[in-house]
Amino acid sequence: MNRRHFLRAGAGLAGGAGLPGLARLAALGGGVLALPAHADGGDYRALVAVMLHGGNDGLNTLVPLDARYGQYQAVRGGLALSTAADNDRLLGPIVPIGAGDWGLHPRLEALAPFHADGSLAFLNNVGPLARPTTRANFAAWRYLNDTDKLPEALFSHNDQQKLWQNGASRTDASSVGATGWGARAAGSLDAGIYAFGGSTRFGAGSARSALNLPGPGTDLRGTLTAWQPSTPYTLGRKVNDTFLAMFEAPNADPLFARLASLRGAGLDAIQRLASIVAATPASGNAAYAAIDSAFMQARRTTGSASVAPYSQSLGKQLYQVAKMIASHSAVGGGRHIYCVQMLGFDTHSNQLAAQAALLSELGNGLAAFATAMRALGLHDSVTSFTLSDFGRTFKPNATGGTDHGWGNLQLMLGGAVKGGASYGLYPELALGGNDDAGTLVSEYQGRWIPTTAVSQYAATLLRWLGLGNADLATVLPDLARFASTDLGFMKA
Repeated sequence: MNRRHFLRAGAGLAGGAGLPGLARLAALGGGVLALPAHADGGDYRALVAVMLHGGNDGLNTLVPLDARYGQYQAVRGGLALSTAADNDRLLGPIVPIGAGDWGLHPRLEALAPFHADGSLAFLNNVGPLARPTTRANFAAWRYLNDTDKLPEALFSHNDQQKLWQNGASRTDASSVGATGWGARAAGSLDAGIYAFGGSTRFGAGSARSALNLPGPGTDLRGTLTAWQPSTPYTLGRKVNDTFLAMFEAPNADPLFARLASLRGAGLDAIQRLASIVAATPASGNAAYAAIDSAFMQARRTTGSASVAPYSQSLGKQLYQVAKMIASHSAVGGGRHIYCVQMLGFDTHSNQLAAQAALLSELGNGLAAFATAMRALGLHDSVTSFTLSDFGRTFKPNATGGTDHGWGNLQLMLGGAVKGGASYGLYPELALGGNDDAGTLVSEYQGRWIPTTAVSQYAATLLRWLGLGNADLATVLPDLARFASTDLGFMKA
């Protein structure tokens, strides 16, 4: 049997309760890749990364309502959010926050109370950077193809998603390769890392990767009944027994050891997590009553419609995360990292309707999640934050949308956030101005050169999670190039 066939066959043997040899195979697993050994010890903390694929338009997520609002309106034109109401809440009313000098998109109104109570903050103009970069620097470096100066393949979806999730300006072997800063941090902390909604590079590591788990109601054990044959003479039973014997036999081949470790990790996860994953609001599990209530509460979308976050994709993912956090003692470990994601933010056309629907799902889902954490007494222990490919152009295009940008707005939510504030430098709202990457008049679109790097953003979050300076330097290889490694938006 060659290596490829061996791995394919082994992949089918991720067993469940009752599988012959289950306990022995799990015991053979050795080190567990995604499951933590870090003890809880009453000091639990978790990060929840929310990836907004496609490039969310941060300029219509948070709007300045001071003297800059006129500049914003003048360039945004038909895409400019309004203080006046419309029934579909595509443009308005903007939701004032703080002292009234900032406003949220109308579909994010569910998050306004968290800004008011000091647990929601925003970070302006953050994006992939190799080093601090001015407009003059960009003009001089843009054609050099030097990743020590500028990140790879700016304005490209796939490349910018990779750089956001890599936490570095390049993806070659001399840097971080195809790994994510979430996975690298989990390895340094011996933390558990889990993904819902599909895998991302953020959770991919060389030594530890995110365990990808399904949605509510999935019976992890039941999906594996095909590998629980009734007699020892069936093909499935024979294959299972053969592999078990191979694993138990003395063998120095690292491939066998690695596969045994993966099988053991999978079996251990099924044993400990199956009941958590399977629970739904209809299950009536008292331990999750507060979570069920938060996610089943209808929240407003348009002026006349509402929806329960649990009925939408992000809501279901965050519902799963909430249950895992509520059951963190059973999940294991005192440090967890979670990854969830949304699609559809590439709004080249029809942006008003498309982004409004997406922000409803985002705002209502995060509000339900934070409400559940507070009810469980874990609001101070859990921090959610967003990532996205890039910002959008300040200047709209001809099809009612915006095009690919660079620097963008991100949000951070949780009791440990120093909220009620906006961090970082808001871009100068001028086409061809100091923050515009365009160097020719035809390029004056308002693609903001970031004033804060992804690595600085990540370092601030990871320091709160427990990483020290030495580990941060390893996890985020570009961090040393920036004067500030703590942006100040997290409490100790």
